[in-house]
Amino acid sequence: MGTGDSGFESLHPDKKMKRVFIIHGWEGNTENNWFPWIKNNLETKGFNVIIPEMPDTETPVKAVWLKTLQDLIKNPDKDTYFVGHSMGCQAIQRYLENMKNGEIVGGAVFVAGWINDPKWEGKTEDEIKVVEDWFDQPKDYNKIKSHCRKFVSIFSSDDPFILPTNWKEAEEILGAKVVIVPNKSHFHDEAGIIELPEALEALLEISK
Repeated sequence: MGTGDSGFESLHPDKKMKRVFIIHGWEGNTENNWFPWIKNNLETKGFNVIIPEMPDTETPVKAVWLKTLQDLIKNPDKDTYFVGHSMGCQAIQRYLENMKNGEIVGGAVFVAGWINDPKWEGKTEDEIKVVEDWFDQPKDYNKIKSHCRKFVSIFSSDDPFILPTNWKEAEEILGAKVVIVPNKSHFHDEAGIIELPEALEALLEISK
């Protein structure tokens, strides 16, 4: 399954296969964290799952990541879904913001995703430059919401990078259903998070 054809549509010509694009974050890759786990679980339920390798992951550039998604995702529609982690959530939001009028996707699940400029303590000079690039212009949330039917934002109670103010902002600004998971840090390998049932359940719920 994965990035190729599975034969699903030929066996079920009356039912279009749902696509899920999983977008990793800053310093991430396709094989770390809980991505292989959720990919496998979604594929067993009949989804076509794509996890692209995002470029220059050590110093992600907003314009480059946006173009990567625009080149990758053709004909977005109600059977198109997203799961993002950390900076991957920003990439998805910028992609939604720049979709064509009338295009709309089925939904997006954001895991440890900032809403506004992250203010975590101890950022290095290089990290500040990356953040400033991604937040150099305010996001148009009206456009973002107009291109996506449903949002779920999942946060950890002790995330060192995501301030709790994002919880309320995700609900009020993005219009997302907010899920707070206790003590999962930034939902990454360093915290031992290699499975994330909350993200799987959220995607299955919004894709019904």
